[in-house]
Amino acid sequence: MHERRIPEWLRHAPAPSVRGFATLAGTEAVARGILISVFPLAMYNALQDAQVISEAYFIIGLVSLVTGLMVPFVIRFLPRRWVYLIGASLFVAGSLLAATGSPLAVVLGLGLNTMSTVITFVCFNAYVMDYIAKIQLGRCETSRMFYSAAGWTIGPALGVTLYSWWQPAPFFVAAVAATIMLSLFLWMRLGNGKLITKSRRPPANPLAFLPRFAAQPRLVAGWLFAVIRSGGWWVYIVYLPIFAIENGLGDRIGGIVLSMSNAALFVTPLMLRWMQKRSIRQAVRTGFMTAGLLFTFAGLAAGWPLLTVLALVGGAFFLILLDVSGGLPFLLAVKPSERTEMAAVYASFRDVSGILAPGTAWLVLLTLPVSGVFAASGISLLAAWVLSRKVHPRLGQARITLAPAE
Repeated sequence: MHERRIPEWLRHAPAPSVRGFATLAGTEAVARGILISVFPLAMYNALQDAQVISEAYFIIGLVSLVTGLMVPFVIRFLPRRWVYLIGASLFVAGSLLAATGSPLAVVLGLGLNTMSTVITFVCFNAYVMDYIAKIQLGRCETSRMFYSAAGWTIGPALGVTLYSWWQPAPFFVAAVAATIMLSLFLWMRLGNGKLITKSRRPPANPLAFLPRFAAQPRLVAGWLFAVIRSGGWWVYIVYLPIFAIENGLGDRIGGIVLSMSNAALFVTPLMLRWMQKRSIRQAVRTGFMTAGLLFTFAGLAAGWPLLTVLALVGGAFFLILLDVSGGLPFLLAVKPSERTEMAAVYASFRDVSGILAPGTAWLVLLTLPVSGVFAASGISLLAAWVLSRKVHPRLGQARITLAPAE
């Protein structure tokens, strides 16, 4: 009897590549980019108060932080691929819920989308550290951002345009994009990642690996850079649209300028080359110093709203430089046996910044207008510039070299 041979690509999935991960990140960028400028408007329309919005974001940040820290614990009992699928499904559910438009549904939808982001981010980074060699991490980060450029550039402006036309529209588009992301993940057949030898006595609770993280200064520094950088983005995304509305610039300006600044993602390969000719340390220091100065200036120039917006757009360009370089000190220092756990710690930067940024804004808004939030963010970025003096001058110089295209 003739034996039918099963094609090799069906029996064994090809090893995930830099391009594969970049494509997956690109589909996520479409889903998140279409809503990133819409949710601040939807929250403002639903709650009508910047302080109440800060309180809501603060609570969502707390929930998301706990969710991210629980991911390694859950993965001990549920396969990583299922955790990723659940996370992607939460984005679909959150988008459809927010599309209903009621205040409670908008807040809950934002909460589900935020939880989805941190769950998929933890799993994504764990997969990257499983399958991508350290010498290609710099190229992987740059490719991820380059493939995400279209979603982050077109999405914000398209999102606010669709929202002004029919409020549920951007939420439906995001739900479809998240479904495509989920389908692409299934097609890539990443499974549960590579088998890594575990310690004889694995941690009994999701917080047991935090002391190992705290004992490694390079990881702590890399995480702090990510928290402060993310806080800058948080202020830019949430409070720039509110500032524009309150200063008569309209409700579309936030999405338009976010699309303009995100267009810099297309030049991230040039940023990587610039970083290669110098160092990760110089890239990090340049990014924090310049972004900090521009954000601080934006807060002080609030009497000229357009000047404030332009300063923030300039600061966002250097936040993108930090997106290229700021994560490498952490990723290059992670031990293979701690990939999932440390990916969860790293992912917590989003939630910690999502707690600290609205918490700080909440306090600032008690005595100052929205522009005071920009100045506070600028000061934090300058504090990170001071901290970045401790980054080793030769960090990653042999590890961020460009590899041939796939």
